[in-house]
Amino acid sequence: MSNATDLIEADFQAEVCESSIPVIVDFWAPWCGPCKAMGPAIDQLASDFDGKLKVMKLNTQDHPNKAAELGIMSIPCFVVFKGGVEVARLTGGRAYDEFKAFVEPHL
Repeated sequence: MSNATDLIEADFQAEVCESSIPVIVDFWAPWCGPCKAMGPAIDQLASDFDGKLKVMKLNTQDHPNKAAELGIMSIPCFVVFKGGVEVARLTGGRAYDEFKAFVEPHL
């Protein structure tokens, strides 16, 4: 079973922008209750789409500059990148089925 991978700002270019497959980044913080509640769904997504989708988590408390650069105003925020370009964004907690349906068109 695959899990989401922690992402740091210094690796954003290589891991997200230069990825050969779509990437979803979970922008979260340790103090955010809805972020914690989405953790199992994020890991399930990583497992369900292993090899088709890279699932990353960026802690906005540790990396506020990257969150600000991308206009992340509230968390949890999930951003899908394809070819290094943002193609979709979803903010707030969701049921897994709704979350999965958000991602599938971008694979």
